[in-house]
Amino acid sequence: MAQTSRIDQWLSRCGYCSRREARAWVRQGRVLVGNEPAHSAEQRVPGGEIRVDGEPLEAPDGLLVLLNKPAGRVCSHQASEGPSIYDLLPERWQHRNPAINSIGRLDHDTTGVLLLTDLGDLIQRWTSPRHKVPKVYEVTVDQPLDDTLIPLFASGTLQLPGEDSPCAPARLQILDDLQARLELTEGRFHQVKRMFGVTGRTVTRLHRSRFGEIELGDLEPGKWRLLEVPDLTRS
Repeated sequence: MAQTSRIDQWLSRCGYCSRREARAWVRQGRVLVGNEPAHSAEQRVPGGEIRVDGEPLEAPDGLLVLLNKPAGRVCSHQASEGPSIYDLLPERWQHRNPAINSIGRLDHDTTGVLLLTDLGDLIQRWTSPRHKVPKVYEVTVDQPLDDTLIPLFASGTLQLPGEDSPCAPARLQILDDLQARLELTEGRFHQVKRMFGVTGRTVTRLHRSRFGEIELGDLEPGKWRLLEVPDLTRS
C-alpha cells in the first residue's frame, strides 16, 4: 500500500516549499489530488496522487541520481570547502528533507560515477563493506606498472599506513605502462591513491567508471540523470 502523508508534509519533504507556504498553495489552487483541487494542506494522500502546477510531485518516494562528477568539485554541503557537486543539481533538491547526499565520496580531482540519494537505507546498504558492492576505477600513475602488482592487490594482505587491517582483495588489470583498471569492494579514505602509494607510485588521474552495475553511458561530465530506486527488500 502506498504511503500516505499530509500534503504540506509532502511538499516540504520534496523541497517545494515550507509547510506554511503549502497552505497558501492549496488555497491558490496550485495543488491537485488526482484531477481535483486539494481541499486542505492537512489532507492525507499518497505522494503519487499529488500534482503541483499541473506536474506530478517529483520523486515522492525518494531520489536516486547518477552524476558524472567533473574534476574540481567536492562532495560536501559546506560552501567553505569549494565548488560542490550539489551545485550541479536542481535547486529544489537542496531543500529536500531528508537531505540528498552522495553514496560515498570522490576526491576533489577524481571524476566519474557518483550516486546521490535522500534514502538513508540505500546509502547504508551501498557503502557497507558487508555488502561488497564493486567499484571500478580507471587509474593513471607516474611510474611504470608491472605484473607483480596483480597478485599483491589480490592477496588481501596489502597494508595501508595507519590502518589496523589489510585491504580486501582487489582485482587489478594493467592496461599499459602507466594505466590500470582496479576493482574494489571497499571504500576507505583515498584508498586507490594510497594503495598505489604503498608501491611507490603516485596516482595522477583517477576516474570511477562503474558503481555496482551502474555505468555512465553517454552521460557528459557535470550532467546527471534520475535512476529507478531499487527495492532493497528483495536484496
